[in-house]
Amino acid sequence: MSFQNKTVLITGASRGIGKAIGIKLAKEGANIIIASKSTEENPKLGGTIFSAAAEMEAADGKALPVQCDIRDEAQVQNAIDKGVERFGGIDILINNASAIALTNTETTEPKRFDLMYDINVRGTFFVSKACIPHLKKSGNAHILTLSPPVNMDMKWFANHLAYTMSKYNMSMIAMGLAAELKKYNIASNALWPRTTIATAAVNNLLGGDALMKMSRTTDILADAAYYILSKPSKECTGNTFIDEDVLAKEGITDLSKYSVVPGAQLYNDLFL
Repeated sequence: MSFQNKTVLITGASRGIGKAIGIKLAKEGANIIIASKSTEENPKLGGTIFSAAAEMEAADGKALPVQCDIRDEAQVQNAIDKGVERFGGIDILINNASAIALTNTETTEPKRFDLMYDINVRGTFFVSKACIPHLKKSGNAHILTLSPPVNMDMKWFANHLAYTMSKYNMSMIAMGLAAELKKYNIASNALWPRTTIATAAVNNLLGGDALMKMSRTTDILADAAYYILSKPSKECTGNTFIDEDVLAKEGITDLSKYSVVPGAQLYNDLFL
């Protein structure tokens, strides 16, 4: 599928994985609606909706930055309405925005639990709901959610129960939408990395500089997303993809270019 003049709404696209996917699709001629909160740069995180828009437009795409907290339905609807007014519709939704807290049950505070559920679960659900009427009008509509395969082995719950539940909920939304929207030819899939990815979350919350050097760049997920979204929506739906597997099916097995430090040992992601 050509992405020329296709419109993509990406939550959490001011930095990291969401921005990388936006730039990749912008290079292919897509219009990107950047639905994110950041209008002023946080030194620990970097990036705003405006700086991300500038990078996407420099990559030959069109970008519309809209301040949007996906916990607020009115702000979600505003981002969608502005995007549709500017570009004429929505063809693809990327549910990328997510909150993380790798705490065990005793140390998980109610406000942190609520933040993860409000963004990861409630936000993903209601952003998807609000986009459906527009996706129904697209010739090749896709929803792609950044969440892991659901594995009920207890080891995935042992260390950070609240976070695991919230991410599995995102995957359940992705799979549920695949079944519910199949009759409308709207695809819904999940995508997750095999290794840790060099983002602000990894640097600030997980392992600092040492783990960053054992990670891959966001480009690997951007490339994997590109191949998934290129597929006919009738044929490619209901999958929980791993980035490496997506690329392997495209004949791409040398992934060395994605390593932050060439040749470094890579660190497997939390859920794999």
